[in-house]
Amino acid sequence: MSVQGGKAVVTVVIAGEEYVIRTDATPDYTRDCADYVDRTIAGIQQNSKLIENHKTAILAALALTDQLFQARAAVEALQHEIARLADRLSNDIERTLAASDLAS
Repeated sequence: MSVQGGKAVVTVVIAGEEYVIRTDATPDYTRDCADYVDRTIAGIQQNSKLIENHKTAILAALALTDQLFQARAAVEALQHEIARLADRLSNDIERTLAASDLAS
């Protein structure tokens, strides 16, 4: 690993090919990302008869995009649920405070 122009330069191997990547991310993070892509490609190669690397890479990109979209949808659902629960809690607090003001 070296640093050029404030960016880390990291060498990774994906599907047997070596790539030199300039990145703002840490070298460990970059290697973790490359390893994940490599494992995804390897899984597709094991489960299919594809020989052409570019087709395997496209299927890996589709699989990773699907994972990204599912994760985004899950985050959005959680955000809506948190907002709903926060509103409910706020309303409960307001009712409790109003009831205690009436009792005084």
